[in-house]
Amino acid sequence: MKRVQQGFTLIELMIVVAIIGILAAVALPAYQNYMSRSQATEAVVLLGGLKVPLAEAVGNLPLSDACSTADAVAEVKDAAGVITTPSKAAGALNASNGLVLAGKYVGTIAPTVNGNECKLKATFKADTNSSIANKYVEFTYTSSNGSWSCKTDLDAKVKPSSCDKV
Repeated sequence: MKRVQQGFTLIELMIVVAIIGILAAVALPAYQNYMSRSQATEAVVLLGGLKVPLAEAVGNLPLSDACSTADAVAEVKDAAGVITTPSKAAGALNASNGLVLAGKYVGTIAPTVNGNECKLKATFKADTNSSIANKYVEFTYTSSNGSWSCKTDLDAKVKPSSCDKV
């Protein structure tokens, strides 16, 4: 007499569970790396958006003024009409210029001047993915030759390919 199978055997169910466990063990770390890389990309995008405004400002202002978030200063004259404080344009990275200096994962973008270089350092927030939290991506503009470089302290598995490891 033929027996009709009424369902799955225990061994068949155990095999399916084992396969799902193996797939999950491979997929979860890959997904975490993907999320870290996508979050790290925000810094590159934000910094990339500052390249043109900064380069344009360097053409019109001294590097120390262009590479700053300083507010504009209005000209001040004394009672005799003598200028006591000359006017000064706002820095290229001033909030009044409408540039984006922070994001969902990037807490701040801070400019610093070092000789003929303007460094724009994007620092990630502490509450982001643990592989990028409190780390940075830094774009450096060299005014003498108009070149840009990038460096970061991100791990190799999540760092942007355009940046060198520090």
